[in-house]
Amino acid sequence: MAKIYALYRTPTDPKSFDRYYSERHMPLAKTMPGLRSYEITRGTITALGDPTPYYLIATLTFDSRAAIDAALASPQGQATAGDLANFATGGVDLLIAETAPA
Repeated sequence: MAKIYALYRTPTDPKSFDRYYSERHMPLAKTMPGLRSYEITRGTITALGDPTPYYLIATLTFDSRAAIDAALASPQGQATAGDLANFATGGVDLLIAETAPA
């Protein structure tokens, strides 16, 4: 499995962010080919008890890194990436990682 982690920093207008994210961005992201699951955080995000600059974390799961690359290259992936500028006013850090059994 492989995952995209979208770490959204605190937006300038959280209420507008929440509305746009749930009504437009999340439905758009869910159209990416090969997407297996989509999870988002709720509530305060800390690092070992210390505050972080993050407001929301989205975790998108795919079968492999190749599946992520294909999804991001697709028209739906390009539209999803292009949509970030429309609402992520605090910025977003995107991480991609393959998972492995422990």
